Amino acid sequence: MAQLNLLAPPPWQEYELIDSGNGAKLERFGQYTLVRPETQAIWSPNLSEREWQRADAIFEKLRGEDGAGLWHQRRPIPEQWLLHHDNLAFWARLTPYRHTGVFPEHSAHWDWMRGQLASRRQPRVLVLFGYTGLSSLEAARVGAQVVHVDASKPALRWAQENQQASELSERPLRWLLDDVGKFVAREIRRGRRYDLILMDPPIFGRGPNGELWRLQEQLPGLVRECVKLLSDTPLGILISAYATNISALTLQNVLDAALTHLQGTTSAGELVLRESASNRLLPAAIYACWSSGGHPHQAQQHAAR
Repeated sequence: MAQLNLLAPPPWQEYELIDSGNGAKLERFGQYTLVRPETQAIWSPNLSEREWQRADAIFEKLRGEDGAGLWHQRRPIPEQWLLHHDNLAFWARLTPYRHTGVFPEHSAHWDWMRGQLASRRQPRVLVLFGYTGLSSLEAARVGAQVVHVDASKPALRWAQENQQASELSERPLRWLLDDVGKFVAREIRRGRRYDLILMDPPIFGRGPNGELWRLQEQLPGLVRECVKLLSDTPLGILISAYATNISALTLQNVLDAALTHLQGTTSAGELVLRESASNRLLPAAIYACWSSGGHPHQAQQHAAR
C-alpha cells in the first residue's frame, strides 16, 4: 500500500512563512515581507488583518488564477535582492506572476539528493523545467556534472546570475534553452546517459518555439522517455509539481509504471511549509521520487509530523 509523506524543508534564515489564510500567504524573503495569493489556504489566518497590512508588498491578481497582476509596495523594494541558503546565493525578484524565483520547499529534497550523489564520482544530473536553478546549483556545488534545461530565456538568465552570485561559475553546469520533450528525444538518439534526473513540470507551458506542454497529457510519456536516459547504475528520478488537479499518488503511479524493469523504491507525498505564527503546515507542492537504493527519504530529518 502506498504511503504518502509530508516533507518540510530545513529552516532557512532568510525565508519564513509567517502566516496563511483567506486565500493568501504572508512570507519573509530576507528583509522584505510579502503577501501572495495561495489557493489552498482556505482557512482563517492566525494574525490580524492589521499585521498582514504591514507587509512591504502585496500582490493583486488581475487576470485569472495564474495570470499577471500588480505588486503594491508600502516601501520601495529593489528590482532584485540577494538571498542565501545552504552555501548558495541567489536573487529574489517581484515578478508580474507573483513568483519571486525562490522556492524554499524544494530544499526538502536536497538531503536526499546529496546522499545519492555522494555515492558516485562526478555523477551526471539532468534537470528539466529547471527555472531559476537552485537545485541545479546545489547538485553542481556537491560535485555533479549538471545539464539544466528550460524553455524560458529570462529564467535561464536568472539561473546563470544565481550561478555567478553563488561563485560556482567554474563548475560543470550547462544551461540549455530548449523544449524539454525535443531535448530528451535528441539525448536518447545521441546515446547520452544520466545518473539522476530531476524535473519540475508546469501544468501548462510553451517551449521556445511555441511547443505546447500539458502535464496530464504528456507527463507519462516524458517519464517513460526519461527512463531511457538513465545510466546502467542510476541513482534516482524526482518529479515535483504544483498541480492541484492531480495527486502525489498519481505521480508515483506514473513513476512505477515507467520503472517496472528496475529495482528500487518509490515514494510520494507533499512538500509543505511550516508557519512561524502557529506551526501549521501549508501544502506547497506534490512530488514522487524513485531511488535505486533504500528509502528515497530515509535521511530526511525534517519530515512534517
